[in-house]
Amino acid sequence: MNPLTPASLAIRSLGPRTIDSPLNRHFHELGNDHAFYSDDHRIVVDHSLASVKALTAAGAELPCFEVAGPRKKLFFRAEETICAVVTCGGLCPGFNDVIRAIVIQAHHRYGVARILGIPYGFEGLIPEYGHHVFNMTPGFVSNIHRFGGTLLGTSRGPQHVGRMVDRLQELGVHILFVIGGDGTQRGGHAIEEEARSRGLNLAVVGVPKTIDNDMDYMDKSFGYDTACAAAVEPIRAAHTEARSARNGIGLVKLMGRHSGFIACSAAIASGEVNCVLIPEVPFALEGDKGFLEVIRQRVVNRGHAVVVVAEGAGQEHLAANEQTDASGNKRLGDIGPFLRDRITGYFRQCKTELTLKYIDPSYMIRSVPASPQDRIYCMRLGQAAVHAGMAGKSGLIVARWHSAYVHVPIAVATSGRRQVDPTGDLWLSVLESTGQPAAFR
Repeated sequence: MNPLTPASLAIRSLGPRTIDSPLNRHFHELGNDHAFYSDDHRIVVDHSLASVKALTAAGAELPCFEVAGPRKKLFFRAEETICAVVTCGGLCPGFNDVIRAIVIQAHHRYGVARILGIPYGFEGLIPEYGHHVFNMTPGFVSNIHRFGGTLLGTSRGPQHVGRMVDRLQELGVHILFVIGGDGTQRGGHAIEEEARSRGLNLAVVGVPKTIDNDMDYMDKSFGYDTACAAAVEPIRAAHTEARSARNGIGLVKLMGRHSGFIACSAAIASGEVNCVLIPEVPFALEGDKGFLEVIRQRVVNRGHAVVVVAEGAGQEHLAANEQTDASGNKRLGDIGPFLRDRITGYFRQCKTELTLKYIDPSYMIRSVPASPQDRIYCMRLGQAAVHAGMAGKSGLIVARWHSAYVHVPIAVATSGRRQVDPTGDLWLSVLESTGQPAAFR
């Protein structure tokens, strides 16, 4: 990953901001003109003392993110502005909350002319699919936060960038809000670049969605807290099943293609897990200190065990697969049934009695409504996205970094993947909570 520089963190603006924000009146009535932010409000990317000292000693400027929030002057005139919202990728708690936040903020606080819903992801911008764009009002979205999924529908995979921009032009869209993961945000970035090459005043603002919590440069992604909370219930069920049988094992597979954050956090929260397997930490199956024998010894000595495995863990033990899904992601081998069968076979080989229950709650977790804490986060992200769009900022995602809401260039946010650090405090907490060895070898 290339080192960040102040230049790489600059946020593009469509042009000078010359229009008074309608929020001027609201803030003045509150006696709070300081609620506005300027582009000079910044948050240091790496605020560790060692980093700050090193850059200061070298006379270098500290890389900083621009703070999100309302600007006193806008690029777009609200009563002439048409916004559009699109949701893409797999389901995640909070989709509807972000949609609702954008619609309410744009309508009530800014008074924009129209807010369009683009159905079924980027497909909705390609006429041949036959999807119909529709208007969204506060009344239309008033109760959607009570439900999981996405009001707009979703799809995976890229579409022809030129044709999507053609459709946005036909609709007269000024601001496109893109809600989705890293692939979706790359698609938004491609739309932004195509619009720029045509000289269009189209702002593209992303709200990052990844249930795996694996996008870089944000404290967390929306839906992650809800997913962790929802994952505790199947772990509880697995624990109950394991304790209720002689030599019982409860095996739970959770989301996490490349990053094991949900598996780690749900295991710690449950307090009932004896082993966590994540993509970041390879493990041996065989041998006296391998996973299979360690789990067998746990069952023999304690009568039961609960194992949580992230979906991307242990791929080194599965047959290579070069296939990809609609989003271009490499298809993973299914570690859950693989582990179930290997554990069962090993116990049989060792002539050790076993009752194993396997639980895969992934789609149940993805579809639940957002928790209250996530709803707050989604509302704040949606509000920040509208502030950025009305100011004519483009090619960015809104995120929270060091507890502040900031603008992150899409190219920076999608340049790498956030993962659990095997030497960091989260993994240490997992080891301490489960009592599992530091490594299976």
